[in-house]
Amino acid sequence: MNWNFDEIIDRRASDSIKWNYFDEDVLPMWVADMDFRAPQVVVEALLRRVQHGVFGYASQEKETAAAVVDTLKQQYAWQVDPESVVFLPGVVVGFNLASHTLVGESEGVLIQPPVYMPFLGTAKNVSGVRQDAQLAVDENGRYSIDWDVLNATFEKNTRMFLLCSPHNPVGRVWTRPELERIAEECLRRGVAICSDEIHADLVFSESKHIPIGSLENEIANQTITLMAPSKTFNIPGLYCSFAIIPNKDLRKKFLAARRGVVGESNLLGMTAAVAAYREGRPWLDALLAYLQDNRDATETFIRQNMPALKMTHPEATYLAWIDCRGAGLGEKPAEFFKDQARVALNEGSWFGAGGEGFVRLNFGCPRSMLMEGLERMRAALARR
Repeated sequence: MNWNFDEIIDRRASDSIKWNYFDEDVLPMWVADMDFRAPQVVVEALLRRVQHGVFGYASQEKETAAAVVDTLKQQYAWQVDPESVVFLPGVVVGFNLASHTLVGESEGVLIQPPVYMPFLGTAKNVSGVRQDAQLAVDENGRYSIDWDVLNATFEKNTRMFLLCSPHNPVGRVWTRPELERIAEECLRRGVAICSDEIHADLVFSESKHIPIGSLENEIANQTITLMAPSKTFNIPGLYCSFAIIPNKDLRKKFLAARRGVVGESNLLGMTAAVAAYREGRPWLDALLAYLQDNRDATETFIRQNMPALKMTHPEATYLAWIDCRGAGLGEKPAEFFKDQARVALNEGSWFGAGGEGFVRLNFGCPRSMLMEGLERMRAALARR
């Protein structure tokens, strides 16, 4: 089948946060949802369910868990038991539940900034302590783990390593040796791992995602892995995510941390997840090819037309991490581009230490829209 990722879809009348947060003349390239239709197999599955007309309490967990288990085996050669799958309304909910499970008052949550914004407040939400092991970056903009910094950041009170894999916003896909060393450092200290792997399926052709929990049983037993079809198939508004927790005792504690407050996924979210995982792979393959071309087009445009900006080469996600410090835009370059180019981006400082002077740009959109946004940015810089 041919999918038209070039189609411009009017989203302003669809209750879109992305499109309605700013004035109408601002092109939104900020929040991480894509401007593409979900796979037709997902839409048709939802239509069938909606046309049934009865929306009583439902139990789809067994069918959805089976689809998740099969996908993990096919994509990552990771065999998990269906009972290891715990459904959630979102990944952010998941890593906050993990912190309630694992972290007590004044105990530590280790993170690697610059990193996805909700990571920054996770420790505070449990009256814990955030411990920042800032990523290293070389002259080419490639990020890596500074092992000396990481080892120095672990404290006796560290209880959870909150891993972002693939990493948002820097776009790194951690290699097997990197993941093995992270696991080794955590295991020997008795630190549990909570791994946000929501972008696991959005990895470009030169890289391969490895779930950290798939490395070996000892690691899996100390790991909570969080995944979802939401970013992959552009269905975040359906609120269906899941945790993989092979350790029965840890899973029991995680479930208890819900405390009667946090629910599970909803009926339509699970309906969409089953259809996406069972039948959505051809659409996803086409999407990845389109996104990779968008990534390459963004890098080329910036290099040729905005040389004062430096874009990190993303190995995954549809998010460009752009260093604006060479353009002299001050501490808030996203504010400059919103005001002067009428393009909305994420401010790099929102991602914690190491994000100052950067912006995050969402290239998960039709190519014509992407190029319009980049051209607006170029023209704004030229007018300075």
